[in-house]
Amino acid sequence: MATQPIALCVPHFPGNERRYVLEAFDTGFVSSVGPFVERFERAFAAAVGAPHAVACASGTAAIHLALRVLGVGAGDLVLCSDFTFIASANPVRYQLAELGFIDSEARSWNLDPRALARALDELAASGRPPKAVIAVHVLGQPADLGPIVEACGRHRVPLIEDAAEALGSGYDSDYPYPSCAGRQVGTIGGIGCFSFNGNKIITTGGGGMLTTADKDLATRLRHLSTQAKLPGLAFVHDEVGYNYRLTNLAAALGVAQLECLPAFLSRKHAIAERYRLWCEQQRERWGTVYQPVLPGTSPSDWLCSFTVPQRDRLIAACTAAGIQVRPLWLPLSQQPCLRGFRTWGGDEAVAPSLAATGMSVPCSSSLTDTEQDRVLEVLSRALTGGAPGMSS
Repeated sequence: MATQPIALCVPHFPGNERRYVLEAFDTGFVSSVGPFVERFERAFAAAVGAPHAVACASGTAAIHLALRVLGVGAGDLVLCSDFTFIASANPVRYQLAELGFIDSEARSWNLDPRALARALDELAASGRPPKAVIAVHVLGQPADLGPIVEACGRHRVPLIEDAAEALGSGYDSDYPYPSCAGRQVGTIGGIGCFSFNGNKIITTGGGGMLTTADKDLATRLRHLSTQAKLPGLAFVHDEVGYNYRLTNLAAALGVAQLECLPAFLSRKHAIAERYRLWCEQQRERWGTVYQPVLPGTSPSDWLCSFTVPQRDRLIAACTAAGIQVRPLWLPLSQQPCLRGFRTWGGDEAVAPSLAATGMSVPCSSSLTDTEQDRVLEVLSRALTGGAPGMSS
């Protein structure tokens, strides 16, 4: 009997998902109008500690809307994390704006605050400050946001938090920047952006959320997400908008998933802790380094990831054993469609190193201990050059 494959990160539906979706279906409200949309927004805002939340079609749409309300347009410059999924940067190009990339820091794999500060100082001196900064909380690990907020504040540059991968992450009370301490990601910059894609900690099948403390900003985000239609029966639109509103069916799924978030996070933490321990055990001999946790932060452990010099050997062994793993992203500055923009970094380029040696391993909230045992066995055998560990 063949061993069942193990997926990287798949949806988990242990709660009221079927009940709420059927309830939405039975009411006839299946599109972008319906009670679950508003209910999801209220529940999400309460869960992350944001005054306002606006549900939309995807995390990419959330970033696009954020850029629109901040007035980013043709020829403007937006600084963005270099080490991230391409959806963080694509909306900048939708607006015909230019990109500047900020390399990662080794201690969290997130945007390097010192490199950002240098970039902002240099651009201010040249008379071309950026229109916005997009700081990504990579793989569920909060960025060192305190100095990022301070640098953006000094130059009066709006900060967008791309928290697509980091729902449930935050800053502990002992984080050294009071503006962030005790708060969750996505609630500190001017606008936070979240994703509910199928592989995220909670999913609506596809969907996103914007968070902000600015009521007027929330109103305009919602307006743009619904084709910028003015109130009333007549079809009057005061600006170019988008069909970006989340559907009631998707929101029903989101409400149910949000109820499961504490349990999902608890399971994610337990899975991550086993991988961290394994990496520590292998580190001296094989150089395995799990994604570091920045002091004073609490990650969501969305995708369990580590670097290892023998990365390609491990990926091949896992693939042969029916275990889905992935290499970490190529830096945005090296993507064929985004080449030619400047990168600011430190003495050593961190993002290219992460791309060359990093990988993510199975970590669904439904992953069993037995399945994780099998993943760890295959990884260990691959390091030592043994057989991949297929069982019958």
